[in-house]
Amino acid sequence: MCRWAAYIGAPVYIEDVVIRPDHSLIHQSIQATECKTQTNGDGVGLAWYGDRPEPGLYRDILPAWSDPNLKSLTAQVKSGLFLAHVRASTGTATSRNNCHPFAVGKWSFMHNGQIGGFESFRRHADMMIPDALYGERKGATDSEVLFLLGLTEGLDDNPKEAMEIAVGILQRMSRERGTTPHMRLAAAFSDGKTLYAVRYASDKRAPTVYHRKSESRSGRAVVSEPLVQAEEGWEEVPPGSFCTFHGDEVSIEPFKPLL
Repeated sequence: MCRWAAYIGAPVYIEDVVIRPDHSLIHQSIQATECKTQTNGDGVGLAWYGDRPEPGLYRDILPAWSDPNLKSLTAQVKSGLFLAHVRASTGTATSRNNCHPFAVGKWSFMHNGQIGGFESFRRHADMMIPDALYGERKGATDSEVLFLLGLTEGLDDNPKEAMEIAVGILQRMSRERGTTPHMRLAAAFSDGKTLYAVRYASDKRAPTVYHRKSESRSGRAVVSEPLVQAEEGWEEVPPGSFCTFHGDEVSIEPFKPLL
């Protein structure tokens, strides 16, 4: 499993979320507390938004705790919307193309979870990606397929419905050709203006997602695990939820894949 953190609000240095907190994403890459994989050392990535519609993207296969470029970048770059991810592979190769976040146009996407038995139906899943988007299929992960299917089904028009369709497609494939657990999903994605998050599982073990508004930073963190464990105010997103964060507005709706 993986760990991730996202932020939306007044621009801050990325290190304020990724490195500085006592249970930052860097710390979680060494010692996560709310997933079965304590160490998440199979790569690291950032997607951040600035003056242009498309996000900046940094990904590497170094463990987050030993990546000097990551520390330098996060200390210098300010952003009002960014996604950060540390990876624990569930079977695919440790390569830059398999590191999250993924980005296509204005959209960025990262994922923690698994789609049961994906390798047994990966070719069939890839065939669901239309030709217009298949050139964006750079790696071999189930997460990238989920992202591209979401784009196929209309992230631009209705992000919640698009993800319900995409998750439903892959969950059905897992039931027909894969293994249990068919779907465990904690994902965050953005179009550069709004931050979205999903927490869902086909069983009762959905990966954790929390969010918290920071008055000192005038922004909101959305994370796999609280960044400061002793800090009050972290709200756990209920399983089976689709979250929309835009400015100070928070919307949490039921998430039901179209099976």
